[in-house]
Amino acid sequence: MSFFGKMFGGKKEQAPTTGEAIQKLRETENMLIKKQEFLESKIDEELDIAKKNASKNKRVALQALKKKKRLEKQLQQIDGTLSTIEMQREALESANTNTAVLTTMKNAADALKSAHQNMDVDKVHDMMDDIAEQQDVAREISDAISNPVAFGADIDDEDLMKELDELEQENFDREIIGIPEPGATLPEVPADELPQKEQAKKKAAATTATTTAVEDDDDPDMKQLLSWAN
Repeated sequence: MSFFGKMFGGKKEQAPTTGEAIQKLRETENMLIKKQEFLESKIDEELDIAKKNASKNKRVALQALKKKKRLEKQLQQIDGTLSTIEMQREALESANTNTAVLTTMKNAADALKSAHQNMDVDKVHDMMDDIAEQQDVAREISDAISNPVAFGADIDDEDLMKELDELEQENFDREIIGIPEPGATLPEVPADELPQKEQAKKKAAATTATTTAVEDDDDPDMKQLLSWAN
């Protein structure tokens, strides 16, 4: 079957994938680029021939210029074909990218649907209400545990605040105003000795005299002296 028969009629073949079409377009681009380079080199050659024979052989120079014009026309056609192929390749690449993105998004949507398959919105709301209720219960239990029932219940907060204000005022007077703190007044020491103290002194003196007398009786010299005196 001819090329045009394949394009405009006849038996339909399976369409290539976007990747295959992009690869074919790239191969065609490379072939046309090589054709461009070849035509550009031939155009330069014909231009050189025309320059060399411009004054010597005008017929050869004209033939070279005519050939150069045909080559330039072919080169112009190839440029337009390359532009068309490039736009088609970019469109296919964009479509290929969009296909991959859509496939990924569809897979993600299917996965999300599967994840939510066994979930009921009403049940989820009920579960969240239960969680909130249990949190309230736990908070009330914590408050009840931390609330002092009998410990310190007889302490008046107003009295404590009043005492705290007085302490702050004393600190302010001492640090800012310079009022000295009131010192503790001790009772005066009595000039006369206490009766108990006098009795203790008399008892100690009597004990000392007795001890001295006993010691004197035991001394031989003291005995001799007493004997001589008598």
